[in-house]
Amino acid sequence: MENLLRHVDLYCERTGPEYWAEPLNALSNLAFIAAGLWFLVKFRRERRDGWTETLAWMVTAVGIGSWLFHTHANQLTIYADVIPIAIFTLTYILYAIRRYLGLAWPAVVAVFTLYLVAIGAVTAAIPESWREATNGSTGYLPAWAALVVFGATITLIKGSRAGLFILAAAALMSLSLVFRAIDPIVCEAFPIGTHFLWHIFNGVMLAVLLAGADRYGSPRSPIA
Repeated sequence: MENLLRHVDLYCERTGPEYWAEPLNALSNLAFIAAGLWFLVKFRRERRDGWTETLAWMVTAVGIGSWLFHTHANQLTIYADVIPIAIFTLTYILYAIRRYLGLAWPAVVAVFTLYLVAIGAVTAAIPESWREATNGSTGYLPAWAALVVFGATITLIKGSRAGLFILAAAALMSLSLVFRAIDPIVCEAFPIGTHFLWHIFNGVMLAVLLAGADRYGSPRSPIA
């Protein structure tokens, strides 16, 4: 347990173990929470289905988990930061395949598994030097690639504008990844760093994905 509570210092803005040692990195998580709660209220008002509403809850959880990490930076709260992101990513991929591509569940599982195997192999092949050079941002390749692959597929094959929302999210994530990657590089000249911009642009990105679910995520019928 002692190891799990060991303090970590991963971002430019942090200057010590104190609660408010990363004020911008912490407060910028309000972008996730605001996006999640906004669409949660909207989905409930529109009586959307439970799966769509769950996506809004997950976005809110991303903000809460990241807040915990950037205020209590230790080995335990790292999990609070990364697990909600991973769960949302996997859930939204399934959601996009099912709702936007309109595939039956056996096909959904097959496409989902094929993607995970393929992107897992690509991610594993990335040199460690690339991970270090990008401040660990290569770990987000599966999420970014999913936006590009499924956004393009939904747009080109299905002709659905839902794909455009996903591609817009991919563009926003590309920009946010730049801010995440350069955080340690700009430290000396810009002591507050750029990690807070990673949060803000990702908050907007997730809001775009929820907007796509709001407009195009209604269950298709008939669907097995």
